[in-house]
Amino acid sequence: MTKHLSNLAPYVAVPLDPLPNDAEALGSDFQRYLSYYLGRFQGCPQVYMYEALAYTLRDRLMVDWRSTWGEYLQPGKRRAYYMSLEFLIGRSLGNNLLNMGICNETQQALLDYCTSMEEVSSQEPDAGLGNGGLGRLAACFMDSCATLGLPVVGYGIRYEYGMFRQHINDGYQMEEPDHWLRDGNPWELERPEYSQRVQFGGHTEHYIDDDGKPKVRWVGSNDVLAIPFDMPISGYRNKTVNTLRLWKSTATDEFNLDEFNAGSYTEAVEAKNHAEHISMVLYPNDSSENGKELRLRQQYFLASASLKDAIRLWERQGNHDYSKFAAEHVFQMNDTHPTIAVAELMRILVDTKGLEWDDAWNITRNCMAYTNHTLLPEALERWSVPLFAKLLPRLLEIIYEINARFLREVSMKWPGDTGRQRRMSIIEEGGVKQVRMAWLAIVGSFSVNGVAALHSQLLVDGLFRDFYELWPEKFNNKTNGVTPRRWVAHANQGMTALISENIGEGWIRDLAQLEKLKPLAAPEHSAFHAQWRAVKLANKQRLADLVKKECDVDFNPSALFDVQVKRIHEYKRQLLNILHVIHLYRRIKQGRLENWADRCVLIGGKAAPGYAMAKRIIKLINSVAEVVNTDPEVNGRLKVAFIPNYRVSSMEIIAPAADLSEQISTAGKEASGTGNMKFMMNGALTIGTYDGANIEILEAVGEENFFLFGLRDADVAELRRDYRPWTYMERDDDLQGVIDWLRSGHFNMSEPGIFDMVLDALLSPHDPWMTLADFRSYVDAQEQVSLAWQDQAAWTRMSILNTASSGFFSTDRTMEEYNRDIWKLKPGANGE
Repeated sequence: MTKHLSNLAPYVAVPLDPLPNDAEALGSDFQRYLSYYLGRFQGCPQVYMYEALAYTLRDRLMVDWRSTWGEYLQPGKRRAYYMSLEFLIGRSLGNNLLNMGICNETQQALLDYCTSMEEVSSQEPDAGLGNGGLGRLAACFMDSCATLGLPVVGYGIRYEYGMFRQHINDGYQMEEPDHWLRDGNPWELERPEYSQRVQFGGHTEHYIDDDGKPKVRWVGSNDVLAIPFDMPISGYRNKTVNTLRLWKSTATDEFNLDEFNAGSYTEAVEAKNHAEHISMVLYPNDSSENGKELRLRQQYFLASASLKDAIRLWERQGNHDYSKFAAEHVFQMNDTHPTIAVAELMRILVDTKGLEWDDAWNITRNCMAYTNHTLLPEALERWSVPLFAKLLPRLLEIIYEINARFLREVSMKWPGDTGRQRRMSIIEEGGVKQVRMAWLAIVGSFSVNGVAALHSQLLVDGLFRDFYELWPEKFNNKTNGVTPRRWVAHANQGMTALISENIGEGWIRDLAQLEKLKPLAAPEHSAFHAQWRAVKLANKQRLADLVKKECDVDFNPSALFDVQVKRIHEYKRQLLNILHVIHLYRRIKQGRLENWADRCVLIGGKAAPGYAMAKRIIKLINSVAEVVNTDPEVNGRLKVAFIPNYRVSSMEIIAPAADLSEQISTAGKEASGTGNMKFMMNGALTIGTYDGANIEILEAVGEENFFLFGLRDADVAELRRDYRPWTYMERDDDLQGVIDWLRSGHFNMSEPGIFDMVLDALLSPHDPWMTLADFRSYVDAQEQVSLAWQDQAAWTRMSILNTASSGFFSTDRTMEEYNRDIWKLKPGANGE
C-alpha cells in the first residue's frame, strides 16, 4: 500500500549531481556493475559486458531524465502523448552513446577489458516492438522530440515477444518467437506504483444518482493490471531525456481461493494467464476469432492505461478543473490501432469524473489527433459489434451515442442524403454490424493528417472525402521523416566523419545543412569524390560480409548493390523485382550483355504469418536465387540473396551500403515509406514509382538523379476498369519469356506447381497491383540504371546530391511541423 502513496504527492524534482564521463570513471562504474551487481569476472560472456555497460550509461542518463520529467510536470505545462501499438526501437546502446557524446571515452574504457564497442553492442537484442515502417517511424519520432526538447511521452506495449524471428528453411519463411526480454532489459525501469486497472467484459448498469441524474456504471468486468516500464529516450547532446512508457499486462491481486482450495488449480490461475496474454506477443495473427479478440484487447489495454496515466499525472499536480484539460493535453493516435481512446476518454470523463456529455465531448475532440498511415481500405480497422459488446460493453454504448449525435450533424448539413449518412456512420450496417475505427478517430479528433503529400491528397479525395467536405479545417499533411542520428551519424560513421570534416557537425541536428554538400558534387572536387567512393566501398564490404554470414552468398563490393528491404506485401511489389531478376538471368543465358552492369540484388523482409501469398513470394525469391547463384554461366554477373530476419540492426548495415534503393509500390498504395529516406540520406539513388514520399524525394533531388517509372495513381484507377494483363505479354517478348520460365517450373523442378498461385495472381484481370502493366517501364528504367552505373564519376555526383538533398526528410522537420500545426507545445529549456 505504501508504494502507491506517491500517486498523490506533488512532483518534486530533487537535483542530482552529474556523473563524470571520462574513461576512468566509466571504467570504474563498468567494473562495479560487472562485479557487484552481475557477479561476473573479467573474461565472462560478452552479454554481461553489455549489461554492465548499459547500466553504467543509464546512470548517467538518469540525471537528465529526472530533470526533464521535473520540467515537463510543472503546472500549466502542455504535454503531448504519442500512443502507438508499435515502437520498433532496435538497439539502444549505440544510439545513446552517440547522443551523449561519449563514444570515444567509452571505447577507451572497454579497451582495458580486452573488448570493443562493436563486440559489446552486438550482444543487445533488437527491441522489435513493431512490424516495420509504422513502428520504426514512432521510434524516430521519439528521438526527434527529445532532440527538439518537446514535452512528449510515448505510450506503447511491452511485448514479451517482439516481431517473430524469421528463418529460411528450403526457401520458405519459418517463424519462431523473438523472446527479446529473455535476459531482461537493462534500459528500463519498472514503475509498479503507477499501475492502472483496465476492464474487460461484464455489463453496464444504468441508474439515477443522488442528484436525480442518469448515470452508467460498468460492472462485473474481468480486470487486468497495466504495469508501466519506462525507457529513456535521449536527445542529441542537449541534456533532454524523454520517456517511452511501455505497459505490461498482469492479473489483479484478486485470486479465486475457493477454486484453488477445491483443487481446481488450472481454473484458479487461468485469469492470470489470460491477463498476461495481452502483452505477450506483438500483433497476434487475426485470421481467427481468438486472434481478433486478443488484438482488440491489446488496443483497449494501451488506450485505457495511457489515458488514465496521463490523467493521474495531471491530477497529481493538483488539477481538477477539467475545463482546462484540453489546453494542457494532446493525444496523438498513431494510425487506427489506438483510436478506441476517443471513446475511452469519453467514458472516463462522463462515468468517472462526472462531466456532462457535451462538456466531455468538447474536451475529447479538442485534445485527440489522428494520423492515418494507409490508403488500403481493408487496413482501416473494423471490429464486429458482437465482439465489441462482449469485450467492451460500455465503450460500445458510448460509440453508439457518439454516432447518433454525429449523424444528426450530418443530416443537418445534407438533409435527406441517406447514402452519405450510411457512408459516414461509425457503425457500418450489414449482416454483422462493424465499428469503423478510422471513422471514430476522425469524428473525435481536431486534427487528421496523412504522411506524404500524395497520401494526404488521396485521403481527402477518396477514403475521407465525405469527412473532408464536412470539416476541411481538420485535415493536413505531415510528410514523414527519419532520424539522421540513428540512420546516418550512428549507422554510417565513415560518411558522417567525411561530411563533418567538410561542412562541420551542425547537420546532425539540422539536416538542412547538408545543402552545403551540393557544391562538392561538382566534378572539380575529385578528391572528395574519391573519399566518398571509398566510404561507400567500405560499407559495401561490411554488408557483403553480413550477406556471406547470413545467406552464404558472395557479393562483390564492386558490383551495383540493388536493395529492396521492407515488409513483404503484394502492393510493395517484391514480385516485380524478382521478375526483373529473372529477366536479367535470361539475358545472361541468351548472351545479351550489351550495356551490362554487374549487379547484386538483396531483398529482405517479413511476411505476416497468415499471409500466404507474401510467404510464397519469399519462396520464389529464394528459388530464383538458388538457380542464379549456382549457374556457372552467370559467372558473377548477377547475385541474388534474401537476407533473413530483417530488422533495425541489419538495416543499419544495409542502408549505408546500398547503391540503388527499390521503392516500387503500385502508385497510390504506399502512404509514405521511410526506407526510401534512409537510403537517400546514405547516398543511394532511387528507382521508384510516383507514389508516397517518392514524389517529394523526386522533387528534392531532381528527375535527373532519380529513376522514375510506372503508372501514376490516376492511370491505375483508369486501368482497373478494364485490366487485361495478358495483353502486356502479347506485346513484350521479354515479359512473355519471364512468364514462360515461371510456368515451365524452371525454378521449382523438385516442387511442381508451387508457384501457380503467384502466376494466377499476376495474370488475373482483378490484380489490384498492376504488376505486369509496369513491367516494361521498370525494365527500361533498370537499363538506365545500368548505363548510369557504368559512369562512376556521374554516379558519384548523383550519390552526393541525393545525400545533400535529403534535409527535408529528417523527423526533426516532421516533429517541428506536428508541433507548429497540431501540438503547440513549448520546448523545454534544452530544446531549440
